[in-house]
Amino acid sequence: MQAIRDAILSGDRTQETYANIEIPATYRGATVHKDEVGMFEGLATRDKDPRKSLHIDEVPVPELAPGEALVAVMASAINYNTVWTSIFEPVSTFGFLERYGRMSEFSKRHDLPYHVVGSDLAGVILRTGPGVTKWKPGTEVVAHCLSVELEDAEGHNDTMLDPQQRIWGFETNFGGLAELAVVKANQLMPKPGHLTWEEAASPGLVNSTAYRQLVSKNGAAMKLGDRVLIWGASGGLGSYATQMALAGGATPICVVSSPEKAEICRAMGAELIIDRNAEGYRFWNDEGTEQNPREWQRLGKKIRELTGGYDVDIVFEHPGRETFGASVYVARKGGTIVTCASTSGYMHEYDNRYLWMNLKRIVSSHFANYREAWEANELINRGLIHPTLSKTYTLDEVGQAALDVHRNAHQGKVGVLTLAPEPGLGVTDPEKRAAFESAINRFADQ
Repeated sequence: MQAIRDAILSGDRTQETYANIEIPATYRGATVHKDEVGMFEGLATRDKDPRKSLHIDEVPVPELAPGEALVAVMASAINYNTVWTSIFEPVSTFGFLERYGRMSEFSKRHDLPYHVVGSDLAGVILRTGPGVTKWKPGTEVVAHCLSVELEDAEGHNDTMLDPQQRIWGFETNFGGLAELAVVKANQLMPKPGHLTWEEAASPGLVNSTAYRQLVSKNGAAMKLGDRVLIWGASGGLGSYATQMALAGGATPICVVSSPEKAEICRAMGAELIIDRNAEGYRFWNDEGTEQNPREWQRLGKKIRELTGGYDVDIVFEHPGRETFGASVYVARKGGTIVTCASTSGYMHEYDNRYLWMNLKRIVSSHFANYREAWEANELINRGLIHPTLSKTYTLDEVGQAALDVHRNAHQGKVGVLTLAPEPGLGVTDPEKRAAFESAINRFADQ
């Protein structure tokens, strides 16, 4: 592994160098164990500690299947799906791996007593499997997390509709929180040269998700002038939605939970901000069994105060149960509520009169297809959207990094160094970086 690290750090990117590097028999990765899926039984979700379930193990390097690539991972990042995997909610991910393992001889590799997690990476290709022609060893890449078989007709208009669509590192094995990772070649995208390894690794999942959810015709199809309510606007997903709204000529109304998070939104260029804790909104009673429509109305009044009397065209929804009733209420007549993730709970409740009689739409959105992910990555590459990396951990500290995200004790994205020995490495276009330096560092050390 040291030879791989040394080659990458040297700056040599010739195909011959990487094709001739010996691949080790094992590598270090962040895992959960199948025999520990019951370790948190009886505990409330908030009390489940990823530090206890995430392990750093030495695991065998799998053989490559046709159409795959083996990538030396310099950095990765934490997403909510890693938190869900680590606390075995809403279900154990080993069920995903077992079902995938029954599909083919190659998919059997994924059904193991351990799950190497992680759905982001930035690194360098070491090997490609049979049939890969576009990508070569020595190429710097990032990866999006859509794993898809494309053997069914349903996937050929929008790959997210493929019956065999999975999220890499969550519903498949060999994820990015590791020294090596196995991805399909159609997950690969060019690494932006003006970013460090950890910066380049951090946007993948959330940037692509926000792009499909807000911008794509498959999501809300945001247009110039739209007013967009963004829940968690300084968080891992919301921070990209906020940037996209601003870059696309829309007006974001940013919902945050502290003055510090409000300042982050202002630094991105947002002007209309609601601190939900300062306003004291209580959408549910203490038992969480009944919602309070008067609080929806109070939120709607606050939005109209900020917008000069207008309701929002789009609600960018991802908290789920806690906020969904309010989201349906505050969207304008004919407006759109676009939803994914449901980090506060999957069982949504809302008053259908406000949807049905006001001709509003609920649109579901899940990650992104390859084209959408590529376009979202190109926004990063062009400096129209910037990483929102706030803190970087080492691979050995991955449990603490996941705990930060689990407890919402973070801003933007939390990065993890894997093969990179320290932060700040990997920039190959310093001149381009200089033009965006302040924007790239907006979330640093938050």
